Amino acid sequence: MYALINGRIFTSEETLEQHAVVIENTLIKAIVPTNTLTKDIKKIDLQGLNVSPGFIDLQLNGCGGRLFNDDISAETLDIMHETNLCHGTTHYLPTLITTNDTQIKKALETVKNYQQKHTSVVGLHLEGPYINRQKKGIHDPNQIRPYDIEMIKLMAEYGGDTLKVVTLAPELTTPEIIQLLVNNKIIVSAGHSLSDYNTAQHAFQAGISMATHLFNAMPSISARTPGLATAILENSTVFAGIIVDGIHVDYSLVKLAKKLKPQQLFLVTDAVSPAGTSMAAFNLGPHTIQVKNGQCIAEDGTIGGSALTMNNAINNCVNHAGIELAEALRMATLYPAKAINQDHYLGKIAPGYSADLAIFDNSLNIKASISSGHWHDTTK
Repeated sequence: MYALINGRIFTSEETLEQHAVVIENTLIKAIVPTNTLTKDIKKIDLQGLNVSPGFIDLQLNGCGGRLFNDDISAETLDIMHETNLCHGTTHYLPTLITTNDTQIKKALETVKNYQQKHTSVVGLHLEGPYINRQKKGIHDPNQIRPYDIEMIKLMAEYGGDTLKVVTLAPELTTPEIIQLLVNNKIIVSAGHSLSDYNTAQHAFQAGISMATHLFNAMPSISARTPGLATAILENSTVFAGIIVDGIHVDYSLVKLAKKLKPQQLFLVTDAVSPAGTSMAAFNLGPHTIQVKNGQCIAEDGTIGGSALTMNNAINNCVNHAGIELAEALRMATLYPAKAINQDHYLGKIAPGYSADLAIFDNSLNIKASISSGHWHDTTK
């Protein structure tokens, strides 16, 4: 047991000073006034730093020089976790973009086995392959295909713990497919889609409860074609991820989305292998992606993921989208936890919650992370 003292604590519900976070083993035991701590408890002095719940990234393709699609292995997941900790992210969904069935099965088994020893991976996010080829982004068009009911049934078998999110195009599925996944505790997310407004509304009624990278890989809003984005923005039950790197989405649209979805908009990085590194280029399928000024751009100009880290996404919200720090932190902690129904143990600093925390200065530089109660110094 130990206590964190002399920090500014963002609990997700309030901001506290002159309080201590008491951690016992892998859980938060209590939050108490510092002057009530017993003399015998070990104390870690945060020297005025900030502490929040650990960040949660629901769309992470890779980082630390690794891409999950390229190397579906426990080693890749380890490297992604270690890189995440340097940026305050303690939990994530490794994200597998459109690929063949063999790779999908391998990813499901790899994540299932990994979760038996590691809590950092909350589950798998399958982004594709049942998406609209016309909104493919960087996805391999040769692997995009109509849904296969046998593969859908296989995915459903991994629902609950292993398979957390499936991104698909609402216009290319059926209410029955959506319900099969949802009934097996899989979050269905709308993305890489040409869905019109009415189709999206019907899909939400059928059980789709999330949207993948709002505004990206979906039709633009116009006077007579409100489309998928409008349906997402006006539906108070649908959570939406957004990439706040100043590249994927203009900051004015981040502000607008935040006003329309005050507690349903959450941050994702959509990061690929260069995140957390100084890589200047990498391969993504058949593409060579150049990394310049934080942008990941393919030869044809297509955006190929991001080099964003979650602490920088929060910083961008504060400095460029006018979102208060406490609220920007909720967008990286509480709201993604709620989006995948894990807010009973993640996303808050509260008794009984997982002892996974981010410790940072006022510029969002991560000074340390706590993962399952274990302190990780990120300054060394």
